[in-house]
Amino acid sequence: MPEPLEVHIRAFRPADAARIRALTIEGFDGVSIDQAIDRTFGPGPYPDWAERKAASVQAWLDAQPERAFVAELNGDVVGYLTTDIVARYRTGRILDMAVDARYRRRGIGSRLIAHALDAFRASGLALARIETLEQNAAGREVYPRHGFVEVARQIHYARRLDGASDASPPPG
Repeated sequence: MPEPLEVHIRAFRPADAARIRALTIEGFDGVSIDQAIDRTFGPGPYPDWAERKAASVQAWLDAQPERAFVAELNGDVVGYLTTDIVARYRTGRILDMAVDARYRRRGIGSRLIAHALDAFRASGLALARIETLEQNAAGREVYPRHGFVEVARQIHYARRLDGASDASPPPG
């Protein structure tokens, strides 16, 4: 395994948005629910998976910018993580995380997770949660190393609403 990199974790800034968009599209390729839907049903009358995922992250950044952190290496954003706090239940959630493919397996994701957990503790929270999909091998490997324990599995279903009765992509 390559040496860990010395990165600086800091609060999200609006100027980071374009880089986070690029990291989102790169980082969720192969592990996105929306991508699985597109692969199952083919293109639809809606934006492709990458646009939907990037828009979802951007909406969160617009709504809760103070809940996002970035990892910088030599002044460049090389990773990010978004969080949510459910104060009523003293629970913090890690929502989305992506690291530049050139720097994966170098400790950046672990640094981002540790930073989020520290922020949760500083907020007086009692529980941290994170979700991943079966196809996200990296997440299934790294989250337990940070003390996360699998508590349940979820199955995602989708269907077309154009009258088609099966999940095969439309002809064309």
